[in-house]
Amino acid sequence: MTLSFTLDPGDGPELRAEVVGLWTAASNAGGAVGFVRPVTEEEVGAVGEAQFARLAPAGPDRLLVARETGTGRLAALLFLESMRFGPMDHWRLVSRVMVHPELQGRGHGAALLAEAERIGREWGLDGLKLQVRGGMGLESFYLRSGYVEVGRVPGAIRVAPGDDRDDVVMWRDLR
Repeated sequence: MTLSFTLDPGDGPELRAEVVGLWTAASNAGGAVGFVRPVTEEEVGAVGEAQFARLAPAGPDRLLVARETGTGRLAALLFLESMRFGPMDHWRLVSRVMVHPELQGRGHGAALLAEAERIGREWGLDGLKLQVRGGMGLESFYLRSGYVEVGRVPGAIRVAPGDDRDDVVMWRDLR
């Protein structure tokens, strides 16, 4: 199934519910998108409200969604976040990259990152930065998409008592 991408798809209650549903499913499947499982839609929704408040047109951040063509099902999404600091305006933070657990392994994540890269180049950005929870094998996925590891903070993410993970910083140069 192919994907269709939309940047800034709106801000209605239906979209918010879809995003929170995907975010919850991804988190409960073990995805490193800001939560540790188990998590409820109410917990995700509270964080989601703050994330939505920073989206254009009210804020400088942007939402990129991917839908399955034909069905229209929300398959994947990510946020492109501004650092809100002039000297860092030439790049964006890619955050909360997620693909619906039922659709993983089909290349949707790579396609989503490629679309974010295309948008970044269209905007004239120099690069895209993201942070990855270590110990999950995600670094190799991002490396295949052209990102390089540029930093690592050992044990910065406490998933559970005695389970600390590295915070891995990765960069995709767009120049």
